[in-house]
Amino acid sequence: MDVPMIVARRHMLRSAGAAALKIGAVAALYYVGGELGLGQQLVRGQVTPLWPPTGIALAALLLFGPWVWPGIALGAFLINVSLGPSLPLVLAITVGNTLAALCSYWLLRRVGFRTRMNRLWDAIALICLGAFTGMLVSATVGGVVLSLADALPVGGFWPTWWVWWTGDAMGVLLVAPVLLVLSSARRPKDVPAARWAEAALLVAATICVGILETSPTPLIFLAFPLLTWAAFRFQRAGAAPCALAASIFAIYAATHRTGPFAGHTLLTAMISLQAFNGAAALTALLLSAVVTERNQTLERVEEACRRLADMAERSALDTGSLPRGVDEHGDEQGERGGGRRG
Repeated sequence: MDVPMIVARRHMLRSAGAAALKIGAVAALYYVGGELGLGQQLVRGQVTPLWPPTGIALAALLLFGPWVWPGIALGAFLINVSLGPSLPLVLAITVGNTLAALCSYWLLRRVGFRTRMNRLWDAIALICLGAFTGMLVSATVGGVVLSLADALPVGGFWPTWWVWWTGDAMGVLLVAPVLLVLSSARRPKDVPAARWAEAALLVAATICVGILETSPTPLIFLAFPLLTWAAFRFQRAGAAPCALAASIFAIYAATHRTGPFAGHTLLTAMISLQAFNGAAALTALLLSAVVTERNQTLERVEEACRRLADMAERSALDTGSLPRGVDEHGDEQGERGGGRRG
């Protein structure tokens, strides 16, 4: 065997090993996210207000490509095999979860979605296509499969479908943006001390607002001024984690029936929680996208102004470099038109 073939085979083995590691990492993250989601159910085995695996799956597809779908399928199978009553039911739900993530990925790629999410259109696409539209697949497949298997009570299809869809959509809206932010994070350089102090203050304020969300006093609305501050000052890098943190505190309050969720029925608490989570996610995504787009427009205008100023300065220098009494054609002004000399 010649040397080029050996090198090519080694390269293929390394590529296959790296792909297998990425698929395994996606499966592990999907499983861990599913366990975290199941740990915050309002009713054990029935109501999950936030399903992080959908955000993990969509972020993995956007960052690595559609070839990592086996990791999504493996993670979905592992997390559902402990819940499903039968293996065919688990396999059907696994297929629905995988297809939902792939559908969201395909829709976002069709409209030119950018993982940097530096345009308003990117935020709208993630909300309407990635979350609300793509997750219809998993909710519909799951609801139909459970109904056919007689695993739902009479009249339980639509409540189950609604809970499934909103939980999957919230996973996309709250988890995927944070993962996309982390994927593009770089070590900051030459950051002023005042900027670090403001970031630390934002973190402290987020924790304080989260604690207030779980307190007996209904102050859950304080999350929205916090999200506004994060979006205006830190754009997506600040707004996405703040929205996720605010939603986690709200889910904790709803799970333990404290704060604004105390004394309400399960249906009322679920509707209120999902309304808050949706409003927080939409506020964070849309406002940060608008501010980012505005900042980019200002930067382009300033750059255009600097270029015009440089052009004007060069033009003035070129005009002023000609000798006095000589025009741009090199003729002496006194000789033009047969004027007399001396």
